[in-house]
Amino acid sequence: MIRVMLIDDEEDALDLLEILLGQIGNINIVGRYLNPIQAIEALANSTVDAVFLDIQMPGMKGTEAARKIRSMFPRMPIVFTTAYAEYAVEAFEIQSMDYLLKPFTIDRLQNTVVRIKQSLSESVIQAHQSVSIAPTVNCLGGFHIGLPSDENKVLTWKTKKEKELCAFLIHYAGKSVNTASIIEALWPGYDLNKAKTYLYTCLSYLRRSLGEQQIPIHIRKADQGFVAVLDGSTVDVTEFEQLLSNTWAEAEMDERSYDKMNQMYTGEYMEACDFSWATARQLEIKATYVRVLRKWYGHFQSKGNRTLAVDSMEKLLSLAPDSENDGRELIKLHLKMGNRNEAYRICLHLEQAVRFQLGAELEEETLRLFQQTKDMMEQAR
Repeated sequence: MIRVMLIDDEEDALDLLEILLGQIGNINIVGRYLNPIQAIEALANSTVDAVFLDIQMPGMKGTEAARKIRSMFPRMPIVFTTAYAEYAVEAFEIQSMDYLLKPFTIDRLQNTVVRIKQSLSESVIQAHQSVSIAPTVNCLGGFHIGLPSDENKVLTWKTKKEKELCAFLIHYAGKSVNTASIIEALWPGYDLNKAKTYLYTCLSYLRRSLGEQQIPIHIRKADQGFVAVLDGSTVDVTEFEQLLSNTWAEAEMDERSYDKMNQMYTGEYMEACDFSWATARQLEIKATYVRVLRKWYGHFQSKGNRTLAVDSMEKLLSLAPDSENDGRELIKLHLKMGNRNEAYRICLHLEQAVRFQLGAELEEETLRLFQQTKDMMEQAR
């Protein structure tokens, strides 16, 4: 049973969505809200698996509400339901599960529900009933360390540099990093003596923070520098990179790996942390994820699974929104499936990403496909 919350400022829209979800079945509506602020407050004290969210609402736009929900629950599937196609790019950036253009059919909604079910692995579902005591270091979607005593709480940092130092050492987890390299990365241009004082102060803070919360990460002196030793702690990015590597090398694709991969990816490596030393790895991970998603797209196409083919390509475009070749693939697939509205949405998404964000011109092949989609839309009216 999937537990969903509905948020829309129109009562009729809530009624219709509830009716359609009821017809699909195995869905429990745990809350209906006309006010997104009230919904977010309720969400903090509710058990919810997915949120259906309108965009144009008074008081708080749906995209702003989605960002607040995402900060509270990084893995929460969010589905936008809107009559406006122009917010598609922002929806991609928020890592929304889907973007339903009103009016949508029950078949289109069914596809969304299937995707929500696929995203809720057994471990996520069981997380509502059990608490993990193994501390986890999260580097995807930001940087934070879960507390062994409470999975819903994270380690609080005394200073920003204490956090960055911890992240830097975990970036090289298990490997010694010399003092000069640490100073160059965290305090570039500083007087050497002052930088060393800052480093040793942060090391003292960090060791104390980890010890007070009984987090089994030990910062030890090694060679000419320091090393982070993880005793029992898991690092999400390490598991994610290994999964990507295994999937890329596999001849036979296991669809369970697809679900696990997408569940693990909660955002870019060290996202929004402003760590310049993390940029190269951030770009490398994103590029690898894009390549693997293309492989999955080819796999789903070969198996005739159009729903997951669409899903894999939409995830790819959320990472590389200006990729015209991938965008055209998704437009063509939507047109084959008879989803003209969705095809047009991708057209607008590409135009926004390429013309208005990059300041470049669209390729001729893309323009021809745009015109074909517009002609089909007009013929259907």
